Amino acid sequence: MNAAMRAEVNGESFMLDPSGALFWSAERTLIFADLHFEKGSSLARRGALLPPYDTRETLRRMRDAIDRHRPSRIVALGDSFHDREAAQRLGDEERAMLRALYQSHEWIWIAGNHDPEVPAWLGGTVTQEVAIGGIVLRHEPADSPQRGELAGHLHPCATALWRGRGLRRRCFVSDGLRMILPSFGAYTGGLDVQETPIASLFPAGFVAYLLGMRRVYAIGASKDAHKLWRKSSDESQPRKSAITTADIP
Repeated sequence: MNAAMRAEVNGESFMLDPSGALFWSAERTLIFADLHFEKGSSLARRGALLPPYDTRETLRRMRDAIDRHRPSRIVALGDSFHDREAAQRLGDEERAMLRALYQSHEWIWIAGNHDPEVPAWLGGTVTQEVAIGGIVLRHEPADSPQRGELAGHLHPCATALWRGRGLRRRCFVSDGLRMILPSFGAYTGGLDVQETPIASLFPAGFVAYLLGMRRVYAIGASKDAHKLWRKSSDESQPRKSAITTADIP
C-alpha cells in the first residue's frame, strides 16, 4: 500500500503521492505534471529504439493514482504531450485508456512549452493557468516569488544516500509557499535540485520530497551551501542524505 505524505503550500494541505501525483483533498483535485505522452515514439523517429510503451505505462500509473484518491477534478500541468504531433501517434489502446479517464472527471489541460495547443478531441478545458482559491496552477514557475504557485516544467530530481547506496529519485520541491512537481511521464528525466533553475526559486531553502517505491521521503536543504538534513519527524526517512547531480532532461 502506498503511503502519501502531507505538505502545505500557502496554507493549503496536499497529499504527495509516491507516484509523483499531488492530491488536493479539499478540492478533490488530482494534479499531474509533465506526462510527455509519446516521448518514446518521438525518440524513435530520431533513431533511439526504445520500447514504445511509455504512454501506456504513464496512463496505467495515472489510473492507479486516480483509483487511490478518487478525485472529481484532474489537472495536467502542461507538457502532457511531448510534441505537437504526439496526440496523432497515440495507439488505439492508449486512446481508449485516455478517453476512459477524461470522460469520468472534470479535466483541465494546462498548455506547456512542448504542447502549447492541446488537441480539441481530448475534451476538457485548455488554459494557460488556473487559480483555485489561494493556489495558482501553471506549467512554468515564475522567476519572481509566487505565493501559492504549483508548477512543473523543471523535472526536479535528487539523490539520497541510504545504507551506503545512492538512490536517485524524482521529487517534489517546496518551501511552503510554492511547489514544483516531479515529472510523471515514464520516459522523463530529472534536473538536480541544486541547479540554478530550481534552487533560485527557493532563496531561503526548501524541502525535497523524494519518491520512494511506497513512501515519500522529506529531505531539507538550507540556503547555505545546500546543506541537507533528514526531517526527524518522519521515521521512514533515510538516515543520511545528500544531493547529487542528476541528468538534465
